[in-house]
Amino acid sequence: MPHFTTHLHDEAGTNALGAALARALLPGLAIHLHGDLGAGKTALTRALLHAAGHQGHVKSPTYTLVEPYSIQIDKHSVEIMHFDLYRMASPDEFLEAGFREYFNQSTICIVEWPEKAAAALPPPDISVLLSVSHVSSISNTGRDVELQALSDKGSQCLARLKFAPNL
Repeated sequence: MPHFTTHLHDEAGTNALGAALARALLPGLAIHLHGDLGAGKTALTRALLHAAGHQGHVKSPTYTLVEPYSIQIDKHSVEIMHFDLYRMASPDEFLEAGFREYFNQSTICIVEWPEKAAAALPPPDISVLLSVSHVSSISNTGRDVELQALSDKGSQCLARLKFAPNL
């Protein structure tokens, strides 16, 4: 399965990767975002949503658990569901909330903290691991990002990804 790694030097790099992902989206994708607090999961999602055409504010769904957004892909309206499961106490909460119904062939689901829903969460098409890195002792920081396709649909998406980091 395709695999992609890069280093993002700054917020502009995160925004550029979000824009590249937006151009590669396919209906029905499930994307799981992994990383510590402050690693950039919401920042990447925000950049993706704005590049995909969402005009309004993109807030973290930390308290609401999910926020819906409508975008256009190939002139078709597609819903993106942005989940943040950080405050979820058990996988049962995911099922009881009815969130599993959003995972289908027409909706794109982006999930922060997927480990909180464990086995109740459908498997991802793409797994994204973000980590804050310290490039040198001169306090030059950024983010390391790893994207891994875990399904045919995820492979199609990463094959469409056109991203060249600013070096």
